Amino acid sequence: MDPNSSYPILETITSPEELKALGPKECEQLAEEMRAFIVESVLATGGHLGSNLGSVELTIALHRVFSSPEDVLLFDTGHQAYAHKLLTGRRDGFSKLKKKGGLSGYPNRKESVHDVIENSHASTALSWAHGIAEARRLTGGHEDHHVVAVVGDGALTGGMAYEALNNLGHASSRVVIVLNDNGRSYAPTISKLSESLTQLRLDPRYLRVRERAIGLLRELPESIGSAAYTSLHGITSALREVVEPHVFFEALGVRYTGPLDGHDISQIEQALRKAASWDGPIVLHLLTQKGKGYEPAEEDHVQKLHDYKAAPRDEGGLKPPGEGERGESYTKAFTKALLEEAGRDEALVAITAAMPGPTGLLEFEKAYKDRFFDVGIAEQHAMTAAAGMAFSGLHPVVCIYSTFLQRCVDQWNLDVALHKAPVVVVADRAGITGDDGPSHHGIYDMHSALSIPGVNIYAPSEPKEIGPLLHEALASSRPSLLRYPKTPSEGSLGESGAGGCHRTLKQGAGEVVLVGIGKLARRALEAARLLEAEGLDIEVIDPRVIRPVRDELLEQLISHRLVVTAEDGITKGGAGEHLCGLAKQLAAAKATRPPYFVNLGIPIAHLPHGSPDEILSDLGLDGPGIAASVLEAASWLRIEAHSVGASSPSESGSAS
Repeated sequence: MDPNSSYPILETITSPEELKALGPKECEQLAEEMRAFIVESVLATGGHLGSNLGSVELTIALHRVFSSPEDVLLFDTGHQAYAHKLLTGRRDGFSKLKKKGGLSGYPNRKESVHDVIENSHASTALSWAHGIAEARRLTGGHEDHHVVAVVGDGALTGGMAYEALNNLGHASSRVVIVLNDNGRSYAPTISKLSESLTQLRLDPRYLRVRERAIGLLRELPESIGSAAYTSLHGITSALREVVEPHVFFEALGVRYTGPLDGHDISQIEQALRKAASWDGPIVLHLLTQKGKGYEPAEEDHVQKLHDYKAAPRDEGGLKPPGEGERGESYTKAFTKALLEEAGRDEALVAITAAMPGPTGLLEFEKAYKDRFFDVGIAEQHAMTAAAGMAFSGLHPVVCIYSTFLQRCVDQWNLDVALHKAPVVVVADRAGITGDDGPSHHGIYDMHSALSIPGVNIYAPSEPKEIGPLLHEALASSRPSLLRYPKTPSEGSLGESGAGGCHRTLKQGAGEVVLVGIGKLARRALEAARLLEAEGLDIEVIDPRVIRPVRDELLEQLISHRLVVTAEDGITKGGAGEHLCGLAKQLAAAKATRPPYFVNLGIPIAHLPHGSPDEILSDLGLDGPGIAASVLEAASWLRIEAHSVGASSPSESGSAS
């Protein structure tokens, strides 16, 4: 151990087994070192900060009591697993946390045998635990091994978690469930059970007796303290009956114990050992503080610095998140547009699934509290509830990250679209999102919407297009999707488009037209400029509306020999294929020869984490990549270059 090191104990830990040789004081020091290390790392790289600061002690206790990977540790959600990564030999990887080729921000099987779940979508771990426990029971040979699910950050607001609890209790599956209760997901957790847990956290009758007893226990020798702990547990169990969690879990056949201080390692270890001896599912309820030990996180009453965005450094040190960004945020533009629409329409309501801040609804909530609904991590419920609201005369706007939208496609199809409910779905973080990896890229929303009959699809290429397109979506009698990216705009592309119309961003004199969909309209325009040097004067179109498509756009497409589309969504069944399919139909109806079509987009693959620009470049979806694809197709078709001179049409930015 290096006494001059900032992390003298942490630097000696290369595997979980080494934790078991530490004494209580060393464990407490290790927790402080880990917390300091996480703060230092995340401030430099960005990442999930608040949730990981709150899970340090419970993770140390888990690895001291259980033996991973023989004992399976499941983290739900995965963004609370930084401490787990530190204790499983990945400390050096934090210098490239969430960077291309570096450490994932979630558990990752390629990184360690100690990681099981890579999917970072919430409310899944209990189903995993049920499956693994039952498989071990059927195959035998695992009697001395355990399955442990760490559930936190609002994961118990998701319906899938309750389905799993029901089955765990019914099957009497031998699973230890650690409820990491910090009262929050991205924001304060929304659920009746959470209210009950909060009541238990604050009930003075419980807390007075419990804290007094624990204080006495700490003064007793360990041998006596262990027996006294059992008596304390019996006393506090009676006090627990004043609230609901105990009754709720045990009605499902799941044993409940707690709540305990989630930052007291010794206390957690004692409780975990007792829980591990239970021959069935058992919940250990731990009370933790999100953002613990870092004052800016503790004082952030909205998100507890849930997801910290690293800012560029200057002479003054770190800038606050958000400074130095170019252009306007799509989310902020949506917030402004939604407030304007809500001011005109008293029937407009907004719905989110535990993410009011990230989806831009905090100002709406403040202005129209009675018209704001946060349903917790329950996307399926959000969608069907919206259908019910629309049926009853309201105008619901459902705001969900594109990646989480996939969790409620069935409800979108059969509850919204089948019933022709005019629900507007707003998919934030659409396209390649970057450093959160394969579970967070928003590349399926247009593919999904196009597979659902009757859904309008709007893809603004820049923030100022959000207002007009949102207005159009709200005026429609059909379901709609409005999707936009995470990355900020890089400036205006031209005049805003008129309702339902596409924009011609650059007129061309040649035989090639390039269609840039959504964010990639800017990349298409960049490609066109690069192609001018090759003698190709091509047209660039921003379609804006993917469905319904006006004949004017299709006429413009079939007037060219080569049509190239580019999108940041799945190519197969995506927007480009859709537009080209309609153009082919029009050409056939006119008995004219259709153009040659090239559709550029995202392959069907689980793409790794990295910056959006890096990933798009690797996929050939940046300006140079798109230009290269156009050149290849033009060469194959023997399209001759046209000289670009003073008479060449300029970028018009006009609406078609």
